[in-house]
Amino acid sequence: MISDQVIWASLPVPAFIIDPEDRIADVNSSGEGFLNASRKSVVGHPVWDQIAVDAPLEEAFTRAREQGTPLFVNDVDVGSGNRAPLQCALQIAPLLGHPGSMIMIVSPRELASRMTRGNTVKSAAQSAIGMAEMLAHEIKNPLAGITGAAQLLSMNIGPQDLELTDLIVAESRRIVKLLEQVEQFGNLSRPEFKPVNIHDVLDRARRSALLGFGADMTIIEDYDPSLPLAYGDPDQLLQVVLNLLKNASEAAGPEGGTIRLHTYFEHSFRLRRSDGSGHSLPLQIEIIDDGPGLPEDIRSDIFDPFVSGKENGTGLGLALVSKIVSDHDGWITAESVPGRTVFRLSLRRAPREAGQGKE
Repeated sequence: MISDQVIWASLPVPAFIIDPEDRIADVNSSGEGFLNASRKSVVGHPVWDQIAVDAPLEEAFTRAREQGTPLFVNDVDVGSGNRAPLQCALQIAPLLGHPGSMIMIVSPRELASRMTRGNTVKSAAQSAIGMAEMLAHEIKNPLAGITGAAQLLSMNIGPQDLELTDLIVAESRRIVKLLEQVEQFGNLSRPEFKPVNIHDVLDRARRSALLGFGADMTIIEDYDPSLPLAYGDPDQLLQVVLNLLKNASEAAGPEGGTIRLHTYFEHSFRLRRSDGSGHSLPLQIEIIDDGPGLPEDIRSDIFDPFVSGKENGTGLGLALVSKIVSDHDGWITAESVPGRTVFRLSLRRAPREAGQGKE
C-alpha cells in the first residue's frame, strides 16, 4: 500500500497543514515551490505571515474551523513574500482526526494553465524562434546595403547633411546588433552536460565582470564550500551568470554598487511537472544586488522576449538566460524591491558517480 507521505509529496498542487494556532505544520513539495521557500523555513510560522491572500479570509476561515465545514474561495490573488501573487482557487477543510487543524490546497489557475499547455507552448516558442532567426538573417542583408549606400553618400555631401547619413549608419548597425541577438536563440545548441564546479563558473564570471562592465562594482563571494558538482554546460552557465551580472551592473549605474554571489544546498527543492514527473534541483545560486530594483510594471514579465526596463534595452538578455536555464531542466526566479534584487538559479546536481558532497 502506498504510504500517506508518498501521496502527500506527490500532490501536484501546493498543500498546507495548518495547526489550531494557525501555524504551518507541514507543506508538500509543490507548496515549497509555490512559496519559493523550504519546508524547514516555514514550518512553525504563522500561515498568514507566509501566504498573502487578497481577500478578507480570516473570519470565514475561523467559522469553517469552528463548524467543521469546508471553505472554498475562487479567483483570489495568493502570493508570498518571495513571489508575486497568482490568481488561485483555495480549498480549506478540517483535518480528520486532528481537532482544530486544517488542510489548505492552493490551485494556481495561471500556473496550472501553463503546465497543461507546457509542451504546446514550448513547441510554439521553438517555431517562433525559428521564424525570428530566418527573418533576422533576411533583414541583415538589405541593412548591409543601406549602410554601405549611406557611407558612400557621406563622401559626396556637405557637412550639414553628414548628420543624417551618420544617423542611418548608426541605426542600421543598432538593428543588426539586435538581429544578431535574436539569432542567438536559434543558434544556441543543446547543452553538453557534464559535472561542473559552479564556483569555478562564478569565479570566471566575476573576474570577467570586474575587468569590464562591472569595474565599478564590488562583488562579494558567499559560497557553500561543500556544494556538490552541478550537471550542465559550463560555457552556457557562464553566459547565464555574465548576463545577470551585467544586468546588475547596468542597474547600479556609474556610481557602482555591491553584488553578492551566494550559493547553498536546498535538499527539498524539486521541480514538478503537471504529469507528476519531476526532479530535484538542490543547487541554489543567487545573484543579489543593491540597485534600484526591477520596474514594477514589468516585474512579472522580465523573462519574456523584448521586455526591458532599460531605455535602449533589447529585452533579450533575460529571455536568453531563461532559455538556457530551461534547457538545463533548471528553474530561475527573481525577487525585487528597491535596494535588493535577487535572481535565483536552481540546478540539478551531477550524477552520484560524478559528484561529491551532500546528497
